[in-house]
Amino acid sequence: MTIDKTPPNPSEPSEPAEPAESAESAESAESAEPSGQVPETNETAKATTAKTTAPSASSLAWARRRGSVSRFWRQYRTHRAGLIGLAGLAVIALIALTSPLFIGGDVQSVTDAPGTALESPSGEFPLGTDQFGRSLLGLLIWGARISLVVGLLAAALSVAIGTLVGIIAGHYGGWFATVVMRITDWFLVMPALVLAIVLATVMSRSIWTVILAIGVTAWPTTARLVRAQTIAVESRPYIERAQALGGGHGHIMTRHVLPNVMPLVLAQTTLGISTAILTEATLAFLGLGDPSVVSWGGMLQDAREAGAVSSGHWWYLAPPGIAIALVALAFTLCGRAIEAVLNPKLGVSR
Repeated sequence: MTIDKTPPNPSEPSEPAEPAESAESAESAESAEPSGQVPETNETAKATTAKTTAPSASSLAWARRRGSVSRFWRQYRTHRAGLIGLAGLAVIALIALTSPLFIGGDVQSVTDAPGTALESPSGEFPLGTDQFGRSLLGLLIWGARISLVVGLLAAALSVAIGTLVGIIAGHYGGWFATVVMRITDWFLVMPALVLAIVLATVMSRSIWTVILAIGVTAWPTTARLVRAQTIAVESRPYIERAQALGGGHGHIMTRHVLPNVMPLVLAQTTLGISTAILTEATLAFLGLGDPSVVSWGGMLQDAREAGAVSSGHWWYLAPPGIAIALVALAFTLCGRAIEAVLNPKLGVSR
Protein backbone atom coordinates (compact mmCIF):
# COMPACT_ATOMS: atom_id res chain seq x y z
CA MET A 1 0.00 0.00 0.00
CA THR A 2 1.37 3.41 -1.01
CA ILE A 3 1.10 6.33 1.37
CA ASP A 4 0.38 9.68 -0.24
CA LYS A 5 2.82 12.18 1.27
CA THR A 6 1.77 15.11 -0.92
CA PRO A 7 1.05 18.12 1.30
CA PRO A 8 -2.38 19.57 0.96
CA ASN A 9 -2.87 22.58 -1.22
CA PRO A 10 -3.80 25.53 0.97
CA SER A 11 -5.70 27.13 -1.91
CA GLU A 12 -8.13 24.22 -2.06
CA PRO A 13 -10.93 24.37 0.49
CA SER A 14 -10.98 21.64 3.11
CA GLU A 15 -13.91 19.26 3.39
CA PRO A 16 -16.59 20.39 5.81
CA ALA A 17 -16.20 17.93 8.68
CA GLU A 18 -18.44 19.67 11.19
CA PRO A 19 -21.73 19.11 9.36
CA ALA A 20 -20.88 15.43 9.09
CA GLU A 21 -20.15 15.24 12.79
CA SER A 22 -23.33 17.11 13.61
CA ALA A 23 -25.28 14.81 11.36
CA GLU A 24 -23.73 11.78 13.03
CA SER A 25 -24.50 13.21 16.50
CA ALA A 26 -28.06 13.94 15.43
CA GLU A 27 -28.44 10.40 14.16
CA SER A 28 -26.97 9.01 17.37
CA ALA A 29 -29.30 11.26 19.39
CA GLU A 30 -32.27 10.10 17.34
CA SER A 31 -31.20 6.51 17.76
CA ALA A 32 -30.54 7.03 21.49
CA GLU A 33 -33.82 8.84 22.14
CA PRO A 34 -36.12 5.89 21.68
CA SER A 35 -33.71 3.59 23.49
CA GLY A 36 -33.61 6.00 26.47
CA GLN A 37 -37.37 5.99 26.77
CA VAL A 38 -37.51 2.32 27.71
CA PRO A 39 -35.37 2.59 30.89
CA GLU A 40 -37.33 5.67 31.93
CA THR A 41 -40.57 3.77 31.55
CA ASN A 42 -39.16 0.78 33.48
CA GLU A 43 -37.98 2.98 36.32
CA THR A 44 -41.39 4.62 36.54
CA ALA A 45 -43.07 1.23 36.63
CA LYS A 46 -40.67 0.02 39.31
CA ALA A 47 -41.30 3.11 41.40
CA THR A 48 -45.07 2.67 41.07
CA THR A 49 -44.79 -0.99 42.05
CA ALA A 50 -42.60 -0.12 45.03
CA LYS A 51 -45.11 2.46 46.20
CA THR A 52 -47.96 0.00 46.01
CA THR A 53 -46.04 -2.80 47.76
CA ALA A 54 -44.25 -0.67 50.41
CA PRO A 55 -45.80 -1.03 53.91
CA SER A 56 -47.37 2.03 55.46
CA ALA A 57 -45.97 3.81 58.51
CA SER A 58 -48.73 2.48 60.76
CA SER A 59 -48.09 -1.13 59.71
CA LEU A 60 -44.37 -0.70 60.37
CA ALA A 61 -45.13 0.77 63.80
CA TRP A 62 -47.44 -2.12 64.67
CA ALA A 63 -44.83 -4.61 63.43
CA ARG A 64 -42.23 -3.03 65.73
CA ARG A 65 -44.66 -3.16 68.65
CA ARG A 66 -45.43 -6.82 68.02
CA GLY A 67 -41.71 -7.56 67.84
CA SER A 68 -41.11 -5.74 71.14
CA VAL A 69 -43.94 -7.62 72.85
CA SER A 70 -42.66 -10.98 71.59
CA ARG A 71 -39.12 -10.19 72.75
CA PHE A 72 -40.45 -9.09 76.13
CA TRP A 73 -42.46 -12.30 76.54
CA ARG A 74 -39.50 -14.47 75.55
CA GLN A 75 -37.38 -12.84 78.25
CA TYR A 76 -40.18 -12.83 80.80
CA ARG A 77 -40.68 -16.57 80.41
CA THR A 78 -37.16 -17.17 81.68
CA HIS A 79 -38.17 -15.88 85.14
CA ARG A 80 -39.86 -18.69 87.03
CA ALA A 81 -41.02 -16.46 89.88
CA GLY A 82 -42.64 -14.08 87.41
CA LEU A 83 -44.48 -16.95 85.72
CA ILE A 84 -45.73 -18.23 89.08
CA GLY A 85 -46.99 -14.78 90.01
CA LEU A 86 -48.65 -14.32 86.62
CA ALA A 87 -50.38 -17.71 86.87
CA GLY A 88 -51.65 -16.89 90.34
CA LEU A 89 -53.00 -13.54 89.21
CA ALA A 90 -54.69 -15.13 86.22
CA VAL A 91 -56.47 -17.67 88.46
CA ILE A 92 -57.57 -15.03 90.97
CA ALA A 93 -58.77 -12.67 88.23
CA LEU A 94 -60.70 -15.47 86.54
CA ILE A 95 -62.41 -16.40 89.81
CA ALA A 96 -63.26 -12.76 90.52
CA LEU A 97 -64.70 -12.16 87.05
CA THR A 98 -66.80 -15.32 87.01
CA SER A 99 -67.99 -15.09 90.62
CA PRO A 100 -71.47 -13.75 89.70
CA LEU A 101 -72.03 -16.92 87.65
CA PHE A 102 -71.81 -19.38 90.56
CA ILE A 103 -72.30 -17.10 93.59
CA GLY A 104 -75.47 -15.06 93.85
CA GLY A 105 -75.60 -11.47 94.91
CA ASP A 106 -77.43 -12.51 98.09
CA VAL A 107 -74.18 -13.95 99.48
CA GLN A 108 -73.79 -10.80 101.58
CA SER A 109 -77.38 -10.78 102.77
CA VAL A 110 -77.67 -10.96 106.54
CA THR A 111 -81.34 -11.95 106.68
CA ASP A 112 -81.01 -14.86 104.21
CA ALA A 113 -77.84 -16.37 105.66
CA PRO A 114 -77.77 -20.15 105.03
CA GLY A 115 -75.94 -21.14 108.24
CA THR A 116 -75.58 -20.28 111.88
CA ALA A 117 -73.11 -17.84 113.38
CA LEU A 118 -69.43 -18.77 113.47
CA GLU A 119 -69.65 -22.36 112.25
CA SER A 120 -66.33 -24.12 111.84
CA PRO A 121 -65.26 -25.40 108.40
CA SER A 122 -67.35 -28.33 107.18
CA GLY A 123 -68.51 -30.00 103.98
CA GLU A 124 -71.34 -27.50 103.55
CA PHE A 125 -69.19 -24.49 104.43
CA PRO A 126 -65.53 -25.25 103.50
CA LEU A 127 -64.27 -22.08 105.20
CA GLY A 128 -66.91 -21.81 107.89
CA THR A 129 -69.37 -18.98 108.45
CA ASP A 130 -69.14 -15.46 109.77
CA GLN A 131 -70.97 -13.88 112.70
CA PHE A 132 -74.19 -13.68 110.65
CA GLY A 133 -74.08 -17.22 109.30
CA ARG A 134 -72.89 -16.29 105.80
CA SER A 135 -70.48 -18.56 103.93
CA LEU A 136 -66.94 -17.25 104.24
CA LEU A 137 -65.96 -18.93 100.96
CA GLY A 138 -68.66 -17.03 99.08
CA LEU A 139 -67.70 -13.77 100.80
CA LEU A 140 -64.03 -14.37 100.01
CA ILE A 141 -64.72 -14.94 96.30
CA TRP A 142 -67.19 -12.04 96.12
CA GLY A 143 -64.78 -9.69 97.89
CA ALA A 144 -61.97 -10.45 95.44
CA ARG A 145 -63.64 -8.19 92.88
CA ILE A 146 -63.63 -5.15 95.17
CA SER A 147 -60.07 -5.68 96.39
CA LEU A 148 -58.69 -6.13 92.86
CA VAL A 149 -60.66 -3.19 91.43
CA VAL A 150 -59.53 -0.89 94.25
CA GLY A 151 -55.92 -2.01 93.85
CA LEU A 152 -55.90 -1.56 90.07
CA LEU A 153 -57.67 1.81 89.99
CA ALA A 154 -55.76 3.27 92.94
CA ALA A 155 -52.43 2.17 91.50
CA ALA A 156 -53.36 3.54 88.06
CA LEU A 157 -54.34 6.89 89.59
CA SER A 158 -51.17 7.20 91.66
CA VAL A 159 -48.91 6.20 88.76
CA ALA A 160 -50.69 8.61 86.40
CA ILE A 161 -50.19 11.52 88.82
CA GLY A 162 -46.57 10.57 89.45
CA THR A 163 -45.81 10.18 85.74
CA LEU A 164 -47.34 13.55 84.89
CA VAL A 165 -45.51 15.36 87.68
CA GLY A 166 -42.20 13.62 86.94
CA ILE A 167 -42.23 14.32 83.20
CA ILE A 168 -43.21 17.98 83.63
CA ALA A 169 -40.62 18.58 86.36
CA GLY A 170 -37.87 16.81 84.43
CA HIS A 171 -38.66 18.55 81.14
CA TYR A 172 -38.99 22.17 82.23
CA GLY A 173 -36.50 22.25 85.09
CA GLY A 174 -35.54 25.53 86.74
CA TRP A 175 -37.50 27.09 89.58
CA PHE A 176 -40.69 25.37 88.48
CA ALA A 177 -39.14 21.93 88.91
CA THR A 178 -37.71 22.99 92.27
CA VAL A 179 -41.14 23.99 93.59
CA VAL A 180 -42.80 20.84 92.24
CA MET A 181 -40.18 18.54 93.72
CA ARG A 182 -40.34 20.25 97.13
CA ILE A 183 -44.08 19.53 97.16
CA THR A 184 -43.29 15.97 96.14
CA ASP A 185 -40.77 15.65 98.97
CA TRP A 186 -43.40 16.87 101.43
CA PHE A 187 -45.79 14.13 100.33
CA LEU A 188 -42.92 11.65 100.37
CA VAL A 189 -41.92 12.24 103.99
CA MET A 190 -45.51 12.28 105.22
CA PRO A 191 -46.90 8.83 106.10
CA ALA A 192 -49.12 7.82 103.21
CA LEU A 193 -51.40 5.76 105.43
CA VAL A 194 -52.00 8.71 107.76
CA LEU A 195 -52.91 10.97 104.83
CA ALA A 196 -55.20 8.28 103.42
CA ILE A 197 -56.90 7.94 106.80
CA VAL A 198 -57.43 11.70 106.98
CA LEU A 199 -58.94 11.83 103.48
CA ALA A 200 -61.12 8.78 104.10
CA THR A 201 -62.34 10.33 107.36
CA VAL A 202 -63.15 13.76 105.91
CA MET A 203 -64.85 12.48 102.76
CA SER A 204 -67.89 10.23 102.50
CA ARG A 205 -67.36 6.51 103.07
CA SER A 206 -67.43 4.91 99.64
CA ILE A 207 -65.23 2.79 97.43
CA TRP A 208 -64.30 5.84 95.33
CA THR A 209 -63.15 7.69 98.43
CA VAL A 210 -60.77 4.82 99.22
CA ILE A 211 -59.43 4.84 95.64
CA LEU A 212 -58.92 8.61 95.73
CA ALA A 213 -57.30 8.51 99.17
CA ILE A 214 -54.79 5.88 98.05
CA GLY A 215 -54.16 7.43 94.64
CA VAL A 216 -53.37 10.97 95.83
CA THR A 217 -50.98 9.78 98.55
CA ALA A 218 -48.93 7.11 96.77
CA TRP A 219 -47.59 9.05 93.76
CA PRO A 220 -44.37 10.75 95.08
CA THR A 221 -42.12 7.70 94.57
CA THR A 222 -43.23 7.35 90.95
CA ALA A 223 -42.74 11.08 90.38
CA ARG A 224 -39.11 11.01 91.51
CA LEU A 225 -38.29 7.92 89.44
CA VAL A 226 -39.94 9.31 86.30
CA ARG A 227 -38.24 12.70 86.74
CA ALA A 228 -34.82 11.06 86.89
CA GLN A 229 -35.60 8.98 83.79
CA THR A 230 -36.91 12.07 81.97
CA ILE A 231 -33.68 13.98 82.62
CA ALA A 232 -31.67 11.02 81.31
CA VAL A 233 -33.80 10.77 78.15
CA GLU A 234 -33.66 14.50 77.38
CA SER A 235 -29.86 14.47 77.49
CA ARG A 236 -29.74 12.28 74.36
CA PRO A 237 -28.87 13.79 70.97
CA TYR A 238 -32.16 13.03 69.22
CA ILE A 239 -33.99 15.32 71.63
CA GLU A 240 -31.74 18.18 70.47
CA ARG A 241 -32.49 17.34 66.86
CA ALA A 242 -36.23 17.27 67.56
CA GLN A 243 -36.01 20.71 69.18
CA ALA A 244 -33.96 22.05 66.27
CA LEU A 245 -36.60 20.81 63.83
CA GLY A 246 -39.25 22.81 65.67
CA GLY A 247 -40.65 20.24 68.11
CA GLY A 248 -42.53 21.94 70.95
CA HIS A 249 -42.75 20.99 74.60
CA GLY A 250 -45.84 18.86 74.09
CA HIS A 251 -44.26 17.01 71.16
CA ILE A 252 -41.07 16.30 73.07
CA MET A 253 -42.87 15.06 76.18
CA THR A 254 -45.49 12.90 74.45
CA ARG A 255 -43.60 11.56 71.43
CA HIS A 256 -40.09 11.13 72.82
CA VAL A 257 -40.03 11.17 76.63
CA LEU A 258 -43.24 9.28 77.46
CA PRO A 259 -42.48 6.18 75.31
CA ASN A 260 -39.05 5.90 76.92
CA VAL A 261 -40.36 6.10 80.50
CA MET A 262 -43.30 3.74 79.92
CA PRO A 263 -41.33 0.57 80.85
CA LEU A 264 -40.50 2.14 84.21
CA VAL A 265 -44.13 3.22 84.63
CA LEU A 266 -45.36 -0.30 83.86
CA ALA A 267 -43.08 -1.87 86.44
CA GLN A 268 -44.03 0.75 89.02
CA THR A 269 -47.73 0.13 88.37
CA THR A 270 -47.34 -3.59 88.96
CA LEU A 271 -45.57 -2.99 92.24
CA GLY A 272 -48.03 -0.29 93.27
CA ILE A 273 -51.06 -2.56 92.94
CA SER A 274 -49.93 -4.76 95.83
CA THR A 275 -49.36 -1.68 98.01
CA ALA A 276 -52.79 -0.33 97.09
CA ILE A 277 -54.49 -3.63 98.00
CA LEU A 278 -52.73 -3.67 101.37
CA THR A 279 -53.69 -0.03 102.01
CA GLU A 280 -57.32 -0.71 101.12
CA ALA A 281 -57.37 -3.67 103.48
CA THR A 282 -55.89 -1.49 106.22
CA LEU A 283 -58.46 1.27 105.70
CA ALA A 284 -61.30 -1.25 105.68
CA PHE A 285 -59.89 -2.92 108.79
CA LEU A 286 -59.93 0.47 110.54
CA GLY A 287 -63.57 0.94 109.59
CA LEU A 288 -62.95 3.58 106.90
CA GLY A 289 -64.07 1.49 103.93
CA ASP A 290 -67.44 1.26 102.24
CA PRO A 291 -69.76 -0.69 104.59
CA SER A 292 -72.13 -1.57 101.75
CA VAL A 293 -69.61 -3.74 99.85
CA VAL A 294 -67.66 -6.86 100.75
CA SER A 295 -63.87 -6.70 100.59
CA TRP A 296 -61.07 -8.69 102.18
CA GLY A 297 -60.21 -5.83 104.49
CA GLY A 298 -63.87 -5.49 105.45
CA MET A 299 -63.97 -9.20 106.31
CA LEU A 300 -61.03 -8.68 108.67
CA GLN A 301 -62.85 -5.75 110.25
CA ASP A 302 -65.96 -7.89 110.78
CA ALA A 303 -63.81 -10.63 112.31
CA ARG A 304 -62.27 -8.15 114.73
CA GLU A 305 -65.66 -6.80 115.73
CA ALA A 306 -66.97 -10.36 116.25
CA GLY A 307 -64.09 -11.13 118.62
CA ALA A 308 -62.59 -13.82 116.40
CA VAL A 309 -59.11 -13.12 117.76
CA SER A 310 -59.95 -13.65 121.41
CA SER A 311 -62.44 -16.48 120.88
CA GLY A 312 -60.11 -18.52 118.67
CA HIS A 313 -62.21 -18.53 115.50
CA TRP A 314 -59.18 -18.74 113.22
CA TRP A 315 -61.21 -19.59 110.11
CA TYR A 316 -62.74 -16.13 110.26
CA LEU A 317 -59.36 -14.38 110.14
CA ALA A 318 -57.16 -16.68 108.09
CA PRO A 319 -58.90 -16.78 104.64
CA PRO A 320 -58.99 -13.01 103.91
CA GLY A 321 -55.53 -12.49 105.39
CA ILE A 322 -54.03 -15.29 103.28
CA ALA A 323 -55.83 -14.00 100.17
CA ILE A 324 -54.41 -10.49 100.66
CA ALA A 325 -50.90 -11.88 101.18
CA LEU A 326 -51.08 -14.13 98.11
CA VAL A 327 -52.30 -11.36 95.79
CA ALA A 328 -49.70 -8.92 97.07
CA LEU A 329 -47.00 -11.56 96.62
CA ALA A 330 -48.15 -12.38 93.09
CA PHE A 331 -48.08 -8.74 92.01
CA THR A 332 -44.66 -8.29 93.61
CA LEU A 333 -43.25 -11.30 91.75
CA CYS A 334 -44.62 -10.00 88.45
CA GLY A 335 -43.24 -6.54 89.13
CA ARG A 336 -39.76 -7.83 89.92
CA ALA A 337 -39.76 -9.96 86.78
CA ILE A 338 -40.83 -6.99 84.65
CA GLU A 339 -38.09 -4.87 86.19
CA ALA A 340 -35.52 -7.55 85.46
CA VAL A 341 -36.61 -7.78 81.82
CA LEU A 342 -36.72 -4.03 81.23
CA ASN A 343 -33.52 -3.32 83.15
CA PRO A 344 -31.20 -6.34 83.21
CA LYS A 345 -28.58 -4.34 85.16
CA LEU A 346 -30.67 -4.75 88.31
CA GLY A 347 -29.51 -8.35 88.57
CA VAL A 348 -32.83 -9.68 89.84
CA SER A 349 -32.67 -13.43 90.39
CA ARG A 350 -34.86 -15.75 88.39
